[in-house]
Amino acid sequence: MELKSTSIGKHLAQHPYNRVRLLNAGVEVSGSKHQYLIPFNQLMQIRCKRGIVWGELEFELPDQKVVRLHGTEWQETQQFYQHLLKIWQSWSLEMSEVSAGVLQQQIEKITRIEQQDQWFKRSRLADVQQQIQTAFEAIPVPVERLSEFENCRDDYAICLRWLKQGAQSVVQRNQEWTDNVIADNRDFFDSVETTPLNSSQCRAVVNGEDSVLVLAGAGSGKTSVLVARAGWLLRRQEALPEQILLLAFGRQAADEMNLRIKSRLQVEGIKAKTFHALALHIIQEGSKKTPKISKLETDSKARRQLLVKAWQQQCAEKKAQASGWRQWLTDELEWEVPEGDFWKNKALAERLGGRLERWLGLMRSHGGSQAEMIEQATDETRELFQKRVRLMAPLLKAWKAKLKEEDAVDFSGLIHQAINILDKGRFISPWKHILVDEFQDISPQRAQLLAALRKQNSQTCLFAVGDDWQAIYRFSGAELQLTTAFAENFGEGAQCALDTTYRFNDRIGEIANRFILQNPHQLTKPLNSLTKGNKKNVVILPDDQLEKLLDKLSGFAEDDDKILVLSRYHHLRPDALQKAATRWPKLNLEFMTIHASKGQQAEYVIIVGLHEGNDGFPAAARESVMEDVLLPEPEDFADAEERRLLYVAMTRARHQVWLMQDKSRPSIFVEQLEALGVPSQRKP
Repeated sequence: MELKSTSIGKHLAQHPYNRVRLLNAGVEVSGSKHQYLIPFNQLMQIRCKRGIVWGELEFELPDQKVVRLHGTEWQETQQFYQHLLKIWQSWSLEMSEVSAGVLQQQIEKITRIEQQDQWFKRSRLADVQQQIQTAFEAIPVPVERLSEFENCRDDYAICLRWLKQGAQSVVQRNQEWTDNVIADNRDFFDSVETTPLNSSQCRAVVNGEDSVLVLAGAGSGKTSVLVARAGWLLRRQEALPEQILLLAFGRQAADEMNLRIKSRLQVEGIKAKTFHALALHIIQEGSKKTPKISKLETDSKARRQLLVKAWQQQCAEKKAQASGWRQWLTDELEWEVPEGDFWKNKALAERLGGRLERWLGLMRSHGGSQAEMIEQATDETRELFQKRVRLMAPLLKAWKAKLKEEDAVDFSGLIHQAINILDKGRFISPWKHILVDEFQDISPQRAQLLAALRKQNSQTCLFAVGDDWQAIYRFSGAELQLTTAFAENFGEGAQCALDTTYRFNDRIGEIANRFILQNPHQLTKPLNSLTKGNKKNVVILPDDQLEKLLDKLSGFAEDDDKILVLSRYHHLRPDALQKAATRWPKLNLEFMTIHASKGQQAEYVIIVGLHEGNDGFPAAARESVMEDVLLPEPEDFADAEERRLLYVAMTRARHQVWLMQDKSRPSIFVEQLEALGVPSQRKP
């Protein structure tokens, strides 16, 4: 059956198509020079229109394409249209049954996903969407038509939602699963730690993505979440004890974690390690050698003595070295250096010892040759940096000589060796789950070790707990960007936040949180307190009122109340503490630097040294070109790390914080805290 334009209709229409012929499962529209075959499986709609005299047929194709036939006799057009429509609709109904079968198979797969008693990983979404796309390609009608058929409509809508709104579907599905699984396992979450886990902790524990970053503010129960995570993996039989690796950044933290695991989970086989202990284990297993760790790495006093002695020897033996060091100390660090043999000055040497440790550590962790380090510098800093490297070279030589004498390696060399063994495939990782504490302190070198472990087994899951608000170790190579851009560095996954602090009251929390978030680059997260405070929980005092403050504290502090006195630098320890043992014998006083206080807590905290200038707080943005070249780029916000350092100091306190300022040259932080409502008092 076919329909043709009339002679006059063809002449007036001046259209390339003037004839349509019905085929077995389609139509052929043609003209004298053009021909267009339209199978039914590409046909979206057929329309019949009437002009002034003649008829018009319109065939709609996907993507809103249209083929038209003009100039046909109207009555013949209607007859052809009715006949074609009946055949096409009958064909469509038959094909809808086939389509419904294809969709039903896909819906069964989606239903199994939704009913599975496990977390649905985002990484699986692409596979599901590809399956849906493949199913759509197997449909014998244009997929856009599926909503026309009652037997296809609902299933098509579900498939379309997973295809176009997949991320939202996954979130919704995982939220429902999380609520159900927490309710069903309430006994576990109530008993795995000494106190029941709160909602945000539970949700973090059960999150099943391949990479999970838990942002956990001060006192929010990071270690509890790590212990519970390990227990959850065992309870769900997702891993054996020996397939779970816990990593901490210090021996003490690792030991504390092991005690918690042993007492709470009561299992053998899970052992928390430091990154260096992990590297040592990899080397032992991968090379059948047992490297000896240098005593210098565990004896800070010996370490500084070695470096200071080498520095003094160089200055004493070589005038060029002495001149270079004098210039470095006076021009870059802006220190007051004595005339003559300045290297013999005990106070200066003690003050410089910490910097020598830092600079040597950066050079060792870099791992490359001195030429490679110098090449890393910019054109503007290369010449100066080269001079500094030459000054440090004898100290680096003395360090290597000591390692050779001990037949030992240092921590940087240990991690480099472990990475090489992993890259060569000489150690096969047994760990399915790696749990990392204090993740904000991770350095590029440690991140490379993690990456090498996960490269061996793409199924290895990373669960990290940290707080970008407490990232204070840039000077030792920690790179905050590894935390703030977690997904880019460790794979797309999930980010959770613990929203409750169990340490400080809401007044300390309010001031500390608002202060840290003045930097817009810090990740925003809630941190609510369970205890109420008052306006005087955070107070600014003149630094000459320290003794009167301690007098007052001695009147009401309990014997077991801990009082931390914190300073930016160790040499700023207040003179009043020299007589503390006899003047205030009942006070449980302890002095430390703010960096050393990380992980500590006390009933009361006194922060000293809030002044500007040399050795002030905040410290200078940089002290030397060594940091400029060997450390990550500084953040685009004034005093960003120093601001986090003050946050750490304030959040050590459970009840009260006093900030001691030098009124003649106050720190810029004092003005900023006053703007947040912190009161300044003349006396305690």
